[in-house]
Amino acid sequence: MRGVCEDSSEMSKHQRSHTGERLWKCGDCWKGFIYPSQLEMHQRSHTGEKPFICSDCRLGFTQSNNLLKHQRVHSGERPFACSVCGKGFAQTSHLLKHQQIHTGESPFTCSVCGKEFALSSSLLIHQLIHNGDRLFTCSICGKGFVSSTNLLRHQQVHTGEKSFTCSACGKGFTHSSNLLTHQRLHTGERPFTCWECGKAFTQTVHLLIHQRIHTGEKPFTCSEYGKGFAHSTNLLRHQRVHSGDRPFTCSMCGKGFTESSQLLTHQQVHHNHI
Repeated sequence: MRGVCEDSSEMSKHQRSHTGERLWKCGDCWKGFIYPSQLEMHQRSHTGEKPFICSDCRLGFTQSNNLLKHQRVHSGERPFACSVCGKGFAQTSHLLKHQQIHTGESPFTCSVCGKEFALSSSLLIHQLIHNGDRLFTCSICGKGFVSSTNLLRHQQVHTGEKSFTCSACGKGFTHSSNLLTHQRLHTGERPFTCWECGKAFTQTVHLLIHQRIHTGEKPFTCSEYGKGFAHSTNLLRHQRVHSGDRPFTCSMCGKGFTESSQLLTHQQVHHNHI
């Protein structure tokens, strides 16, 4: 059934959605809009007005729908579910990004390093790494960041704020992503699976490290001998052979070791003689 416009003014507004006519102009930048409500919303980008305030953290937003998205951070609501694995997300953009895991599609490629991204916005943020642009600066320590999200995450180091609490054990986290990762310890969920052997992991970084077993990739190379390692910690452990560094010291006799496992084995000698 076609929509019915109750009067001529409503009909005129509706017709603009088809014609694209933009009668409402911004006095600051002269950008045009179909509806006056769109102009009013746009003008907040010039005035800095943020009338929609979060009742939990007092953060302000220019649009009500942005406030609704933000409030899901506090409520934990995830209304957008993946049709493949059932995982829920707070925003449709996060769902679309997740679905790339199942399809393997990464259409946006960095022209500098060749890294691929599922979303154009992720590529733009990544490219700032190559440009050296860090537009978002911490007002406390002056450290710069390539995105506002990274800045907000960093600022919690100064405030000590841990807004996200585990309902199972009460442990607090500064970011919702860290809480989700932690909760897998309680649920046993391992959503990231190796396509070679089927082994599952709680985090993507653990899966990527594991997959080097199959690919033979060893991206961390010793500058002394050129020996390659699959993990950065293995390289650091190896480099102690060259540097002579022994960071793990026995509290009873002062003897140093290159690895914590060697220290634990050594300490049994003291315990056996007590």
